[in-house]
Amino acid sequence: MAKILIIDDEKSIRSTLKEILEYEKYTVDEAKDGEEGLECVIKNKYDAVLCDIKMPKMDGLEVLEKAMELGLDTQFIMISAHGTIETAVEATKKGAFDFVSKPPDLNRLLVTLRNAMDKSTLVTETKVLKKKISKTYDIVGESDAITEVKNTIEKVAPTEARVLITGPNGTGKELVARWLHEKSNRDKGPMVEVNCAAIPAELIESELFGHEKGAFTSAVKQRIGKFEQASGGTLFLDEIGDMSLSAQAKVLRALQENKITRVGGDKEIKVNVRVLAATNKNLKEAIDEKNFREDLYHRISVILIKVPALKDRKSDIPLLVDKFLNDIAKEYGTKKKTISDKALEELQKSSWTGNIRELRNVIERLIIMCGDEISKEDVSKYTEIG
Repeated sequence: MAKILIIDDEKSIRSTLKEILEYEKYTVDEAKDGEEGLECVIKNKYDAVLCDIKMPKMDGLEVLEKAMELGLDTQFIMISAHGTIETAVEATKKGAFDFVSKPPDLNRLLVTLRNAMDKSTLVTETKVLKKKISKTYDIVGESDAITEVKNTIEKVAPTEARVLITGPNGTGKELVARWLHEKSNRDKGPMVEVNCAAIPAELIESELFGHEKGAFTSAVKQRIGKFEQASGGTLFLDEIGDMSLSAQAKVLRALQENKITRVGGDKEIKVNVRVLAATNKNLKEAIDEKNFREDLYHRISVILIKVPALKDRKSDIPLLVDKFLNDIAKEYGTKKKTISDKALEELQKSSWTGNIRELRNVIERLIIMCGDEISKEDVSKYTEIG
């Protein structure tokens, strides 16, 4: 349900507009002056704002201007009983969607409101698409441990060598895999990811190699597996230590012969993929326990990249925090918050068992709960790190 804010110093106008809009199934908030209205716009996400121009404390054009300065996407429809062409032009120049004179014509107001929300939806969709298209993956940090990882990627990425990426959960193993793909000669091809831990053992072979129609009860049509989907690009086998032994045998054959056979089929299909793998397990221990094939281990670990735990690269925490403050502010469409040196020192004291993933979650929580500057006291109050 669309959410509308009415900013007007006349209670009768607010009440009338609210009654009309709620009848049209909109959710409506009210603000009695410009200052209160701006506060509402900053704190809440509105699909559109109906804003009077002549108001005490802060007039409507000031509210509009400040909202535009903050980069808020909300569409403003300015309303005024003292409207002139010059006022309408000025409002439009400042970023207003439209200008409506008081008393507003109901039909025109509703049409303008719908058009404003259509534009708001389009702006949001465009931003999402741009983010998807232009998204770059960056490994943040200058510590010796992370610098070594970056240097290894630069050397290995342009080759066809298979890479095994190890490290605890939340350290950024997927990010390393993406860098390897994007800096490789296969970067124009697809990067296909498979989380081996998330797929039941009885389905993993179908997921990787595909299946023919009728191969099993629920196989109502042919399915192309991940190996074929990744042909010409990169196949990333995340959490490979959780893969079943039968699937491991088939993966080994695929790597040896560059051929796969779909489940329920007998035709060999050539594939051209570079395999990257990642795990948080100790595969050598898994080999000793007969849970992982030694021959597969040697196939996938031509190059080993160990991603360090965050506790081993605490000097990178200020850089990571700054990145998260930027990223989350962009995601929320809000102004970037600052963080005090004491708060950073407090964050660096943690052991970070959840690694970078935990740190990002903590920063997001602090952004939501704290004021413009995150303090040491905020870190103590709103986090449970140890």
